[in-house]
Amino acid sequence: MNLILFLALSALILGLAYRWMGRVLVRAAGLENTETTPAHTQRDGKDFEPARWTWLLPQHFSAIAAAGPIVGPILAATWFGWLPAWIWIIAGSIVIGGVHDFFTLVASVRHGGKSIAEVVRQHMNGRCHLLFLAFVWVTLVYVIVAFADVTAGAFTQAASAADGAAPGPAVATSSLLYLGLALAMGWLMRKRGWGEGKAQLVFLPLVLVAIAAGPLLPLDLAPWLPSGMSATTAWNIALLGYCFVAALIPLWLLMQPRGALGGYFLYIITLAGVVGAIVGGLSGELEIAAPAWGAAPLLATGGALPPLFPILFITIACGACSGFHAIVASGTTAKQLNHLRDARPVAYGGMLLEAFFACISLAAVMILAQPSGRPDAVFANGVALFLHHATFGLLPVGVAHGFALLCFATFIFDTLDACTRLARYVLMELLGWEGATRALIATALTLAGPLVLALLPPAELEGKTLPLWRVFWGLFGSSNQLLAALTLLGLTVWLYRRGRGAWFTLGPAVLMLSVSLWSLGLVLQTHLDRLRGTAPVAMVQHIEAGVAALLVVLAGWLVIEALVITRSLRRPFTSAPATASAV
Repeated sequence: MNLILFLALSALILGLAYRWMGRVLVRAAGLENTETTPAHTQRDGKDFEPARWTWLLPQHFSAIAAAGPIVGPILAATWFGWLPAWIWIIAGSIVIGGVHDFFTLVASVRHGGKSIAEVVRQHMNGRCHLLFLAFVWVTLVYVIVAFADVTAGAFTQAASAADGAAPGPAVATSSLLYLGLALAMGWLMRKRGWGEGKAQLVFLPLVLVAIAAGPLLPLDLAPWLPSGMSATTAWNIALLGYCFVAALIPLWLLMQPRGALGGYFLYIITLAGVVGAIVGGLSGELEIAAPAWGAAPLLATGGALPPLFPILFITIACGACSGFHAIVASGTTAKQLNHLRDARPVAYGGMLLEAFFACISLAAVMILAQPSGRPDAVFANGVALFLHHATFGLLPVGVAHGFALLCFATFIFDTLDACTRLARYVLMELLGWEGATRALIATALTLAGPLVLALLPPAELEGKTLPLWRVFWGLFGSSNQLLAALTLLGLTVWLYRRGRGAWFTLGPAVLMLSVSLWSLGLVLQTHLDRLRGTAPVAMVQHIEAGVAALLVVLAGWLVIEALVITRSLRRPFTSAPATASAV
């Protein structure tokens, strides 16, 4: 298979799925635009704010995507080869991830814009609601840990690194300028009445200026830090401080404009990947060089590489199926959905777009003969070549490399503050809190754990220091996919009680539950092996194993509760509630 055929086939399959499967899901959910959404009924200008689907899609897309469809596919292709990764991305997004996202958004809108945990409370029981909220909150904290450290690493990467990454301080400057532009864009749209078109016409070119300014004004923290503190640790602290502020300010000021800009970055990278692959493929300069199958074992453990089963399914989450999407869909997106039928382009379409973006990440790996090193560097190297060919050589590879790295950092920003805001929602719901003061406390409690982890001594593996994101990526993937499984389980009970299409979510729930619990079992087995060995075990590794055990207990408890509740139901729930928001 050549590169052009790979991308063309990916786009064709995903496009047909949106057209056919999307219509099936709309009919199964009984969507009608006559239903008024919470964005209108509870509009407050802060959390509830209606947005047209053309404006909401790029925001939702950038929030769910972030680094997930970059890091996951690149790691999976490096270990297992690009073919298994591609099969999981295409099949998973169509029949598992897209279904998961679509029904989550619909369920949340029909429950007043509440989180998916509220659906669990109304259709299972209060105990399941609390267990689910606790599980979600722990998962969100680990998303913050992993993605903040990935960003900190991107901001400190040396220019002379063996993997060829551009100077991290230059990327840091461009990223901060980007955030400033997003704030200005939000203020002008809200306070000066700028329209979407005018704002994008002005600010998208200004982002290119920010990229160009980065290398001229690199922000290197190292000379300013006290002895013993690394630049990575300092950036982790700074990023968590940013998350604290960004999670509390109104949606219109930062999250909506930044999400829209980030979504267009995703569009540009996707278009550049397609055009660059076509131009480079036709000229013979870009060809598939990476192996279709990797050297990782199918099932066996104990080697240097993880086994394909179940690790493939938890390494590629965003791009195929991700529990984090449920938090975004039922947290921020449901509060902005203008019409109910917009769930198809925003949720199902957004999932398929993310899958195609994951295919672009795969393509970036496929053109490298021996992909290795940091995923952000591999992504930037591949995308730089795509951009260079897409512009017929007019854009230098070095400039394109910097643009790709800024895009990478931008995608993570989109998730970091959205994730912190969502964790604040969840913790306040768990504790029954309301009000601005308690919102501030809930945000601080959410970020306390990531801050402690960032300050702990690093872990080591075979004499090499592991970055914090690398220690927790496996646990992040496992907990994320387990969250997807439990969300699908809750949706199955909801759909069954409504007498509609529970089979859409039941099969995916069983599959995701199996692979996620299997992978968590491997985490615990690995930790037991560490304890039996002679090498010292880092505190972060003890924490990783402890959280893995906690997640297994919470998940097992929820599954048992769901089975007991489902068996007790004599017939589907069919009585119409008083308001459409509770349907």
